[in-house]
Amino acid sequence: MQIARSIISSNSLVSPSLLRNVKFVRMASSGGKIQARLDELGLKLPNPAKPVASYVMCKRVGNLIYTAGHLPQPATGGLITGKVGSELTTEQGYDAARAVGLNILATLKDELGGDLDKIKQFVKVMAFVNCVDGFSNQPKVVNGCSEMLGSVFGEKGKHARSAVGTNSLPLNVPVEIECIVEVE
Repeated sequence: MQIARSIISSNSLVSPSLLRNVKFVRMASSGGKIQARLDELGLKLPNPAKPVASYVMCKRVGNLIYTAGHLPQPATGGLITGKVGSELTTEQGYDAARAVGLNILATLKDELGGDLDKIKQFVKVMAFVNCVDGFSNQPKVVNGCSEMLGSVFGEKGKHARSAVGTNSLPLNVPVEIECIVEVE
């Protein structure tokens, strides 16, 4: 803080006596390597989701964060809905899973005080795909989230994973994903 006072007072626009009672506050960084990578990839995080029932969006236990199931709501629009294999293609399901991944990152960014660089690694991704009977490409759908995490975080984004097909999900979304993340 002394350095800040010296820089300001050396400008001679402000009297040093006026700075005596000024408190300097460290501003939270909105940047960082991960945010720069998101920007480079053209990925925009939505606002963090709010719980719609009796739960929290994430729970921190030691250096692990467990997220609640997240839904596909892109920063630019409304909730993506539909059953994969009838109303949506595998590729559209992939895009929905990518949107879910960005929602998870928004929740983590909020939990970590705006600093995604505090993420050490993604440990586990658990995904549910709303699909028709006989659909067997759940892994291809969930790759939308997994590949995005790998693109953004590199080795830290690689994770163990489950991709499960189901006949229904809340609000008729095509995919719901939760994860476990190790943080500093």
